[in-house]
Amino acid sequence: MSDLALSIRGLRIRYGAVEAVKGIDIDVYEGQVVALLGANGAGKTSTLRSISGLTPADSGTISFFGVDITHTDVEKITAMGVVQSPEGRQIFRDLTVEENLRTGAFPLKNKRQVAENFKRCYRYFPRLEERKSQMGYTLSGGELQMLAIARALMSSPRLLLLDEPSLGLAPLLVRDIFKIIGEIRNEGVTVLIVEQNALQTLKIADYGYVLETGKNNIHGPANELIKDKRLVEAYLGAI
Repeated sequence: MSDLALSIRGLRIRYGAVEAVKGIDIDVYEGQVVALLGANGAGKTSTLRSISGLTPADSGTISFFGVDITHTDVEKITAMGVVQSPEGRQIFRDLTVEENLRTGAFPLKNKRQVAENFKRCYRYFPRLEERKSQMGYTLSGGELQMLAIARALMSSPRLLLLDEPSLGLAPLLVRDIFKIIGEIRNEGVTVLIVEQNALQTLKIADYGYVLETGKNNIHGPANELIKDKRLVEAYLGAI
């Protein structure tokens, strides 16, 4: 079996009096795509933000390849290889596509690795290469999402955290994005993906967790979850 890349035990996250995440357990093995699914407000984004160090855990532990990162600074977590592509396509709109990608490579010191990562990102997203000199604010919604994922890949992540990569995209672009996520996994990058598009996500995932009001009592292999129509309709929206 592959190494355990990410282990979460008893994670609780609070925002004042509101407990957004209520003691969840998650395991992500190296080389897997693991889906974190559920309705709005279920605690999915809060979980990702806690893994990447942006939102402090109230209690519980987060370990990355056996190292406790629960209360580690964002910069140190990124340097370890945990990189998040945030929901909302939060790119630098006043920089060009190429400049945005270069900001993603800031943890890397090896210029050859940076050059190789540019080639890889342009192979995944040839449209970005066509627009490498364009300013961020001129891109379409789909191009912004491509850029957000590519920028995260520029740092050579060991664990890629994706937050709603298909949000607001046309169906054809959604299929393209999920195909590329599968290719990223096939090249050895471990992926934890938060999504409301349950069907498309489970098609490419190895394992899935369903969050409901901050708890994850439902989980299992993706190829089993996707067959449970009652589960998908009840928790994830009709398929």
